Amino acid sequence: MKEDVMKVKTALISVSDKTGIVDFVKKLKELGLEKILSSGGTARVLAENGIDVTEVSEYTGFPEMLDGRVKTLHPKIHGGILAMRDKKEHMNKLKEFEILPIDLVVVNLYPFLKTIEKPDCTFEDAIENIDIGGPTLIRAAAKNFKDVIVITDPIDYNVVIEQLSTKGDVDYKTRLMLAQKVFSLMSNYDGAIANYLNKFC
Repeated sequence: MKEDVMKVKTALISVSDKTGIVDFVKKLKELGLEKILSSGGTARVLAENGIDVTEVSEYTGFPEMLDGRVKTLHPKIHGGILAMRDKKEHMNKLKEFEILPIDLVVVNLYPFLKTIEKPDCTFEDAIENIDIGGPTLIRAAAKNFKDVIVITDPIDYNVVIEQLSTKGDVDYKTRLMLAQKVFSLMSNYDGAIANYLNKFC
């Protein structure tokens, strides 16, 4: 497949589970991915493996702060995810504010359940492992699934690579399936947090 057929040009990647992420990103680059936005440990892992990465803070011009609590909550990120590509006014706004359309979001969440299962887990540890940025990113991408591919599980890397390799894009049915997985994940994630906090009420 020629690179100019590839529909995915910009990806935002931030994963706590780094299983298979390096191989996945290398394949994306081979297919013509132009820009990777990332932060923290994911950015370091990709850079250490020779993959060119742009730090989210460098792209937004806004530093990470509050012990990493605020990283991706920025209009240059969420505008790029939520913009509807077939709405001229949306695309004009992206151009006006120099916002890149983000075509692929690869995010998995802080491991809340694994954290609270640890015998020495404190209440403070549990609270710090409630993900905020991750859920916001994947919910935004899932809402705009017609324009943005969202991956929350490494098991889905292969199907995305296969479709990008053969067609340069991911079909509607697969995009919808990936979006549904987001809301199923969030339902379980929020339920686990609610059940945990209920013990202290």
